[in-house]
Amino acid sequence: MLRSNSAEDESAMVYLVGAGPGDPDLLTRRAHTLIGKADVVVYDRLVSPEILSLIPTGTARINVGKQPKSHPIPQEEINALLVSLACDGRVVVRLKGGDPFMFGRGSEEAAHLEGNNIPYVVVPGVTSASGCAAAAGVPLTHRGVASGVRFVTGHCRENMELNLDWDGLADPDTTLVIYMGVANMAQIAIRLITHGLPASTPAMAVSQGTTPRQQCLVSTLGEIANATADAALPSPVMFIVGRVVGLNGDLGGELGDEALMANRVAAHYG
Repeated sequence: MLRSNSAEDESAMVYLVGAGPGDPDLLTRRAHTLIGKADVVVYDRLVSPEILSLIPTGTARINVGKQPKSHPIPQEEINALLVSLACDGRVVVRLKGGDPFMFGRGSEEAAHLEGNNIPYVVVPGVTSASGCAAAAGVPLTHRGVASGVRFVTGHCRENMELNLDWDGLADPDTTLVIYMGVANMAQIAIRLITHGLPASTPAMAVSQGTTPRQQCLVSTLGEIANATADAALPSPVMFIVGRVVGLNGDLGGELGDEALMANRVAAHYG
């Protein structure tokens, strides 16, 4: 049973909390408060060490993080764990990187809690796409350069083909942000190029964005997969594909001049 945001109390409850992209300064005030009040924090691998350091000493911590192609604790067990902890009368913070409902399987956990009559509240977080793009100096949209943005996951179930709307994604006027795409980025690039997006389209990989360990690699769609592999960027890695990548570091005082910005991108990347 979903509780409204105003119905918060100290009784047993599961909070599905977005931890943001990594920088603790980007954590919402509500998330910070709940981390301090929780009896137990159940967290994912992508929650940064800086965020985890905010958990009070004495608060129980349970790591249920998944590695690529390695899920030591299956999602079904995580769902059951949340129900069990709540039934024991605990206040549970289920801490997820970014936003819990943005490729975080938070909706699956919410559905399981709902099915077991466990009260829960969803606490949104700054999604990694906007956080990492801002930290890298890349606007996701910009007049005259990109009129829209699409978020997709580059992860697919084992032994299944990545099935995306390739025609729709290969739009030069739209910025494409790819979550969890390292393993399949070469395939994604080939599909996008095959469906009409130029191989010369600017692309960026952002590793551990918004944290002191952030690394940014600028390349092109045709080369970004190999460049990322060669650089051995540590996860998590977010990919940004589109002409806006060409604005990286060039916004300056000319933000309002759409024609100048569009010409810069065209001149730099052809």
